[in-house]
Amino acid sequence: MTSFPHLPYDLRRLFALPVLILLAFGGWGQVSAEGEEEPTRILFVFDASNSMNAFWGGSRKIETASNLLSETLRGLHQGGQLELGLRVYGHGTKHVQGQQDCDDTELVVPFSTYNNLIIKQTLGRIRAQGTTPIARSLEQAAYDFPDTPGRNVIVLITDGIEACDEDPCAVSRALQAKGIVVKPFVIGMGIEDAMAESLRCIGNFYDAADPEAFEHVLQLVLEQALHNTTVHIDLLDSSGEAKVTNVAYTFTDLRTETHDPQWFHTMRWGNAPDTVYVDPLPTYRLTVHSLPPATLDSVVLKPGMHNAIQVPDMGQGHVQPQFARGIRTDYGSFDVSWHRSGECLPFFTSPVGEELRLRTGSYDVFFPTHPPTWVRNVEVRENKHDLVEIPSPGSLVLTVATAGYAVILDRETLASVLQFEPGQTNGKHTLQPGEYTFLFRARNARGTLYSITEHFSITSGNTTNLKIHG
Repeated sequence: MTSFPHLPYDLRRLFALPVLILLAFGGWGQVSAEGEEEPTRILFVFDASNSMNAFWGGSRKIETASNLLSETLRGLHQGGQLELGLRVYGHGTKHVQGQQDCDDTELVVPFSTYNNLIIKQTLGRIRAQGTTPIARSLEQAAYDFPDTPGRNVIVLITDGIEACDEDPCAVSRALQAKGIVVKPFVIGMGIEDAMAESLRCIGNFYDAADPEAFEHVLQLVLEQALHNTTVHIDLLDSSGEAKVTNVAYTFTDLRTETHDPQWFHTMRWGNAPDTVYVDPLPTYRLTVHSLPPATLDSVVLKPGMHNAIQVPDMGQGHVQPQFARGIRTDYGSFDVSWHRSGECLPFFTSPVGEELRLRTGSYDVFFPTHPPTWVRNVEVRENKHDLVEIPSPGSLVLTVATAGYAVILDRETLASVLQFEPGQTNGKHTLQPGEYTFLFRARNARGTLYSITEHFSITSGNTTNLKIHG
């Protein structure tokens, strides 16, 4: 295996207790192409730098981390297909400002089965005193795994960010390029936002308010390391069957508001929804990007298990808004607005004449015509293609002899349809079929009584000429 380049990195210390879990390959009891069960290997990379002597929850951080890791390992069933190892950094050389030993990283317990007790005893002998060479430790950890096939997992426990002018994020990317899928989890206490960003580039960041939270997350992470958490999403139609597909969806971490992962729903052969791997630690909001969107809040996944998420009322139909017979009009291109029935704000706009896929239900459609046209309570039917048609417009050709002020009103409702400033009236104007009133006063007219009123009608596809002599 070739080495990974050391890249510059800001020297900063972070007094917290994060855990980074870098997950690689498949699942515990993974079966090889030859049908043989392959082992799962978990390598703990443990921080023994000087800052681990700080107190947290009434004890030194190194004592808390060692005890909680030991207790977790004691309750871990280690069969013949589970191998554990331990690498430590910062334990061999006392920290001296400006003279840190960035090679202070060592594999102290090689991989073996049934070695929980050995790792616990080794942790009890470690003394925190050195620096924090995270990048170099991760790089060396890649060499610790045997060359034989298996599922390789790295669990990095640290209380600080990189301290040796190197870039653990670059190492992470390099490990991925070598075929190792690195998926870090960072669990910290009191992490400042600016410093948290330097950990996010390695993986997912989590806050642990106390040792109890750290213990809980560590157990969940090991469950995820040993048994992958999988998910499939059932998009249910009106009959409750999972037949809807080809819709995008997003998992949003409710704590960080991070939108990840984001995928398109897919059906496999046999019309079963595709299965995906999802981090089980966050609580999610699931957003299905249908029209209108569907959301499920507070989605909690069971780690190490297959989870099925059902989203109801996802039946869909197609609707095309257009003018009668689909003819083109003098309006040109414009967008119609889609509203849930009775709601003021639209959830989507789409070009007139373009078919749209919507969830089944009742909608109001707004056409920005002259005057505006609303089509209320449009029913979208499952697996149907329907039209929403409005009458085609007609044309009004205005000829006004002199400049003046003008308005076109709906003759019945008196709603304003078009407003004109002096010099704007002459020309062709597109209007929906209906009865209208044209009010006009020349700019140089000396009294209100010189106002002119004309009534006219517009029919689809026809032109109405109106001449005003002023």
